[in-house]
Amino acid sequence: MFSKTRTNEPRHEAGASPSQMAGSTTTTPATTQSISQTAPKPKPPASTLSSDLHFTGDLVSTGDIQIEGKIEGDVRGHQLTVGENAIIKGEIIGDDVVINGRITGSVRGLKVRLSSTAKVEGDIIHKIIAIESGAQFDGSVTRQDDPLNSGKQQNRQPPKVATPIRQTAPPSPGKPGVVTNPVKQEASSSE
Repeated sequence: MFSKTRTNEPRHEAGASPSQMAGSTTTTPATTQSISQTAPKPKPPASTLSSDLHFTGDLVSTGDIQIEGKIEGDVRGHQLTVGENAIIKGEIIGDDVVINGRITGSVRGLKVRLSSTAKVEGDIIHKIIAIESGAQFDGSVTRQDDPLNSGKQQNRQPPKVATPIRQTAPPSPGKPGVVTNPVKQEASSSE
């Protein structure tokens, strides 16, 4: 019923002599495992937001994004492709940005490409840019060596703390209408 076969012996191919088989190399399962562990993983497909999707909020991905619908919010990803019928109201940030649709907001990318069907209302900050004939663009274009990391963080200034020096108060008997506002400090007693 069961037969015992020898799996460790090399198989003889039809017409091959044992001397020809001695010169050939065979792969062991251990070698196959080490090759599969070092092989790079295939790139996952782009995340797609279809044309019937209306999304409100910020969208962040480490991978590629294909946008065909409407987004109200910021979008950040590796490679961003804005479809011809897509509408985005917000900031776009990506390594490689291809715009075929409508953007209302700023665009930041290492490589930015506006196709002939693109309509952008906002500023573009880039390292490399390509604008095809027919693209509509209303805004400013700025080249930076690192457009991804020089965004909102540098433009924001720390809030200034204001302390009142003078305060307007209703006139009191014997005092003028504008009085100084003395700062009361409690003396700490060290015993």
